[in-house]
Amino acid sequence: MFQLSLQFLQSRDTLRDLFKKMTGKSIILILTDNSTSMLSIRTKGDSVFIRMHWMFLNAGDEVIREIAGFVKTRRVKSHLIRQFISRNSSCLKKRNNGLRQFTVRTLGRYHNLREIFDDLNTEYFQNLIIAPISWGKKNSRRAVRKRTLGSYNGHTNVILINPVLDRKSVPHYFMRFLVYHEMLHSALKEERKNGRRLVHTAEFRRREKLFRYYEEAISWEKKHCT
Repeated sequence: MFQLSLQFLQSRDTLRDLFKKMTGKSIILILTDNSTSMLSIRTKGDSVFIRMHWMFLNAGDEVIREIAGFVKTRRVKSHLIRQFISRNSSCLKKRNNGLRQFTVRTLGRYHNLREIFDDLNTEYFQNLIIAPISWGKKNSRRAVRKRTLGSYNGHTNVILINPVLDRKSVPHYFMRFLVYHEMLHSALKEERKNGRRLVHTAEFRRREKLFRYYEEAISWEKKHCT
């Protein structure tokens, strides 16, 4: 478990007070050592809960202002935050999960996963999702309906999309919905109920329906992928 030293506690309180002053809001600041979710901001009642990796204690003024701006308006672009996380990736825990290394491939013949991811990140997630995305391993012998269309690994924070979907016949809106679905897994935490692991929570389903072409995507999936 991540333990905070007295110095870290003092730094956390200083940063919390700075966010309060910059935003005019009641701030609950929680420092973590989470290697898959470096920054999350949620409003509950009159308070704003900010969960961030301890690396942000060393962030510069511009990064802090960008975070504060997002807390105030939720419309601020987060390129400085993403750059800061990338530059400080050495602060993250190294996980040996036994998974095979894979080559990131985002450009398909008909669908560009990077473009889809970036567009969705801006439209729905305020550019806060940093999960890598890639086409998975090809296996053309198996039909779409027999395979997982997409997946999110909470340990590696990686999104994989089934490459059999890289077809002209697969609508672009469905590809966007599939990527959006997996990005939601990265954005929302799992819950446990009666010892069971829940990934598609009530909040997940609510957010999923916010996708602009939700009904069309669900209809196409039921017709072609079940």
